[in-house]
Amino acid sequence: MADRNAGESKILATYRARTKRAAELNRKAREVLPGGIVHDSRRMSPYGIYGDRAQGSRKWDVDGNEYVDYYGGHGSLLLGHQHPQVIAAIQAQLAKGMHLAAAHELEVEWAYLIREMVPSVERVRFTSSGTEATQLAMRLARAATGRRKIVRFLTHFHGWHDHVAGGVHDHFDGSPNAGVLGEVAASTVLVAPNDVAAVERVLAGKDIAAVMIEPVGSSSGAVPTPPEVLGMLRESTRKHGALLIFDEVVTGFRVAPGGAQAYYGVTPDITTMAKILAGGMPGGAVGGPKDILDQLDHEAAHAAGREHVNHHGTHNAHPISAAAGIATLNIIRGSDACAKASATAATLRKAMNEVLEEEGVPWAVYGVHSFFNIYSNPQGHALKPTTFDGGTITVEALKGRNEAMLGKLRIAMLNNGVDLKGWRGGILSAAHTQADVDFTVEAWRKSLRALKEEGLLAGAKGVKAVTA
Repeated sequence: MADRNAGESKILATYRARTKRAAELNRKAREVLPGGIVHDSRRMSPYGIYGDRAQGSRKWDVDGNEYVDYYGGHGSLLLGHQHPQVIAAIQAQLAKGMHLAAAHELEVEWAYLIREMVPSVERVRFTSSGTEATQLAMRLARAATGRRKIVRFLTHFHGWHDHVAGGVHDHFDGSPNAGVLGEVAASTVLVAPNDVAAVERVLAGKDIAAVMIEPVGSSSGAVPTPPEVLGMLRESTRKHGALLIFDEVVTGFRVAPGGAQAYYGVTPDITTMAKILAGGMPGGAVGGPKDILDQLDHEAAHAAGREHVNHHGTHNAHPISAAAGIATLNIIRGSDACAKASATAATLRKAMNEVLEEEGVPWAVYGVHSFFNIYSNPQGHALKPTTFDGGTITVEALKGRNEAMLGKLRIAMLNNGVDLKGWRGGILSAAHTQADVDFTVEAWRKSLRALKEEGLLAGAKGVKAVTA
């Protein structure tokens, strides 16, 4: 077993040798970008890779290294990188104009397509991002109900605006994050994941405008939400006159062409969308029934004797995003892309768990649909990877982690040609193949062995994986 204190680890040394240009770019980035990054999830020690190009399920960094990509444009690329029909649509619009500062035909076509695919949608308002979509959804819910508060579930992520900043990674007590006003933080009510009884008690207080949820659970199902919870929330919110908001920024057009709501047969009042919606380009949207979305309509609001809900956005329904979104959604609607990505993910999860059992590592790989999550068993319980059920594990354990070890795992996987979605796992696309699965499984085995060599798997309290 290698002595980790005798110089730099082999994993890190290999990474530095493979990513010399990235190291130099990171050095320069730290002079002009806070922390050297533009997105918190790209924080990585000693530094992250710098992408150069991509195609299908693969991408290449500026140092020339090739990776099987499980980051997938932060989940926006269900069809994989550079799908020819999507690229052709972008190029066609780019030749006509980037920003027309006027209504355009594509925004109408895009909105009709969304309405045809997503069960809850009668009207659509476009935004520039998923964060903007959840912010607008909360504003619409308050205006529609005349109530003040939104119920959220701990660890569920709804963007970075002030109303949803806390309760995801920290501030689980509802206190405000740095820079957030206390009264803004207090306008949302945090409850434990899947605790429908707690939601019911809060709803009885009569000041709840809406309940907002990621329908498969937080972090792409890392903390799973059983489907029956969605049905119970639908009943409870309806009974108490509150709205139900599905945050389908991640799951929309991925779980199924009509999103998680179509797959599970539970229709929310308001749906937020982004990522796949715009085919990898920036873009988001809020969808819902006419009576709620028409609060944005000046004439309709005036006729109803109420103030309209104010909403602007320079890049709402940007023509390039609309072109990419229309092409992407048409492919998804007319193909098995969602099912293909989910089936490949299931194959990958099974194979990775088999490796864990063969290597005697008491971890598990779990998830639903086209997601896979890594459970590193921080409490050292005996478990059988191939029969692991994330629904039986506490939130604290599912979210708990040894950041140093998992950081090394991420780097080891990069060394072996696989880019995970941080330490959590990854997201598959319809472009991933069995060859990608086979390559990833071998990289997984090599990476686990590299961790063993550095003594990093010995910290699991000596517990061995249950294999029988």
